Amino acid sequence: MRVVIRVDASTVIGSGHVMRCLTLAERLRDERRAEVVFISRELPGHMMALVRERGFAVAELPQVEPESGLTGYAAWLTVRQAVDAKDTRAALRGMTEPIDWLVVDSYAIDECWERALRPHVRHIFVIDDLANRKHDCDVLLDQNFHLQAEHRYAGLVPAHCRLLEGPQYALLRREFYTARRQLRLRVRTGEIRQLLVFYGGADRTDETSKAIRALQRLRQEPGWAFRAVVVVGRSNAQREAVRQLCDGVAWLTYHCQVDNMAALMAASDLMLSAGGTTTWERCYLGLPALVTAVADNQLPGCADCAAVGVQTYVGRAAEVTEETLLEAIGQLTSEQLQAQSAAGFRLMAGNTYTVAPYMPFMEDGSEAK
Repeated sequence: MRVVIRVDASTVIGSGHVMRCLTLAERLRDERRAEVVFISRELPGHMMALVRERGFAVAELPQVEPESGLTGYAAWLTVRQAVDAKDTRAALRGMTEPIDWLVVDSYAIDECWERALRPHVRHIFVIDDLANRKHDCDVLLDQNFHLQAEHRYAGLVPAHCRLLEGPQYALLRREFYTARRQLRLRVRTGEIRQLLVFYGGADRTDETSKAIRALQRLRQEPGWAFRAVVVVGRSNAQREAVRQLCDGVAWLTYHCQVDNMAALMAASDLMLSAGGTTTWERCYLGLPALVTAVADNQLPGCADCAAVGVQTYVGRAAEVTEETLLEAIGQLTSEQLQAQSAAGFRLMAGNTYTVAPYMPFMEDGSEAK
């Protein structure tokens, strides 16, 4: 099986799209012996070095001066869809073997781009969660939880398209399944002994520093003796400043671009985080969280997940202050933390390593149910 993944990372886009595509690529390579190639544009904060470190070839689309007139998600590509489609077709022409699957993960791409690529690949697989534009695809994966999920993609995908919706299809790395089995040996009591701070790979609004300062204040209050692990990504422009905040503080541990997030989550009792793909990782491990929406597309998911009790939603990044975090942590009870943990497990029920949402068939070749 030959798979091409069209995905970008940047200081604007963040790292989440590339990270979930890496999870997909590793699973396809390891479980189905697929040959996977990434196509990414050279944007500020791109993650092509990490993709190559994980053992995948990358066809680079050139960095260009952003076109004027592009707004919103359209600006993510830095060029019009027609131009990006042309560049992608050129990259495909350099591949000697037919492409079985083209995977597309970008809020800036819709059916216009996909139709331009349709003649050059056998199947198209889209990863999306906005449900705000039409797609020409054979499979669509939306791993997010939505209270009003029914008919979200009605009229937005072809009749033959297979929809894979909900956290039961979330793209989780093997390490999380391993950590879940090991976690059964440890019962969460609701006591906060270790916090995990991670606001995504880029964290453009620097929620990490805000959280550290809040925890420093909290640590000075009577009765608080926790330790905290702080994680940032390589694309975080403030990573050096964050490191300096942690330097010399015995109860703070700093990491940049970790590959053991599952172990860190399993060892923690509360997470301070953004919405997005990290939600499903921590819910799978039953980790309670205080969550900040750092992008508009995270707003519905943050509110919906809070409504079913898997997290405490503290608001938009611009509205969240150190005081907001201090008050929210102080109001948490052990019963609430235990309830969030149990709710996370329930939400991820059905997501097991034997489920293969990545293609429209199970690993033994039968169709996905």
